[in-house]
Amino acid sequence: MMIFGPVLDVRPLFPRERRVMLELLGALGPADWAAPTVCPGWDVHDVVAHVLNDYMRRLSGSRDGHGGAVFADDETLPAYLARTNDEFVRASRQLSPQLMIELLDHLGPRLDAVWAGRDLQAPADLNVSWAATDLDSPAWLDIGRDYTEFWVHQQQVRDAVAVSGATEPDLMAPVLDLFARALPHTLRTHDRPEGSTAHLEVLGPAGGRWGVIRQDGRWRMAEPQEEPTARVSMDQDTFWRLATRGITVEQARKRSTTSGDPELTSAITALLAIVA
Repeated sequence: MMIFGPVLDVRPLFPRERRVMLELLGALGPADWAAPTVCPGWDVHDVVAHVLNDYMRRLSGSRDGHGGAVFADDETLPAYLARTNDEFVRASRQLSPQLMIELLDHLGPRLDAVWAGRDLQAPADLNVSWAATDLDSPAWLDIGRDYTEFWVHQQQVRDAVAVSGATEPDLMAPVLDLFARALPHTLRTHDRPEGSTAHLEVLGPAGGRWGVIRQDGRWRMAEPQEEPTARVSMDQDTFWRLATRGITVEQARKRSTTSGDPELTSAITALLAIVA
C-alpha cells in the first residue's frame, strides 16, 4: 500500500547484521556484559537476552503459529510488551553469554528461512503500529521492523562498550528508510489542505530524503517536493536515536534545522519508530 511507500526488502541483510553482532559479542569480557545500556535497568547481557527473545518469539509465532503470552485485563500494547520483555530478560539472567551467542547463531538462520518464504506484499504477521494503527501492514514492513530492532539493539550494545560498527550505508540506510515510513502516522493528527507536503532530509552516508503528501484525507509517503509545506533536516545519528528515543525530542530539535509549517516540523522532530 502506497501510504507506506515503496517495498523495501531487507531479508538479505539479516545474516550480515547477525554476523557482525556475534563477532562483537564474542569479543566482550565479563565487565562488558555488565555494562549499562541506554535501556533503563538493562545491561548488555539484558539487551542481548531481549534480542534472543525476539528471535524465539518470531519463530514461535510466525513459523509455529504459537499465540504466546496473553494480554492482562485492560493491558495496552506498550504495557504488554514492557511486561513480557522484562519477564524474559529477568529469566535469561541465568543464561551464560556463551549460551546466548550459541542460541542466536543457531536460531538466526531458522528465522531467515521463515522470512525467505514470505510474500512481501501479503499481510504482515504483526502490524507495525508506529506506521499505522488503522491499516494492516504489509509483510515487508513487519520484516523490516525486525531488522531495525536487531540493528538498533546492536548499536545499544556498541554504545555501552564503546565499540563502533555496523554503520556502513548498506547496513544502516535501510534502518533510516524504514524509520522514515513512520512519517504519515507521525502527522496523522495534523489536518492540512489537499496536496500539502512535508520533507525529511537525513544527512550522512546512510541518509536520504523522504516526502509525505496530504491526499484523500490522510498523509502518505511520496517523492520529496521542491517547495514543501514543512522541511526538517538532521544527521543520521540524530535520526535513528530520535526514532528509538535514544535521545530526547528536545535534543533532536537542537540538532535539526527546520522551515515552514511549525506544527508539522514540531511533529516530525518527535517521530517515534518503536512501541512506547
